[in-house]
Amino acid sequence: QVQLVESGGGLVQAGGSLSLSCAASGRILSSYGMGWFRQAPGKEREFVANINWRGSSRDYADSVKGRFTVSRDNPKNSIYLQMNNLKPEDTAVYYCAAESLQHKLIPGRRADEYDAWGRGTQVTVSS
Repeated sequence: QVQLVESGGGLVQAGGSLSLSCAASGRILSSYGMGWFRQAPGKEREFVANINWRGSSRDYADSVKGRFTVSRDNPKNSIYLQMNNLKPEDTAVYYCAAESLQHKLIPGRRADEYDAWGRGTQVTVSS
């Protein structure tokens, strides 16, 4: 019943910025950690970022650390990914996901730690 819908993807030049949003329905997200993943053609789905249930702790893949910022707005049941200084290698379909266990202390970096996924939004970075 839970649905996650990403938005904000598009085409941007290298060095530019994009802000992704993910709105949820069917589940109140306030007690669950949330993550962002991405997948490029021919590559495995990879972890991008995680924010815990309270928004007090954040975890990032090394490839995006210092450039991306994950945040959440629990009253709006939404999470966000601010992407700055984008690089061509950031080109991928970006997915938001909700962890299956509430109040986790360790950020989930594996896809099997999440049980709800959006359809994804395409991000293309040109050089």
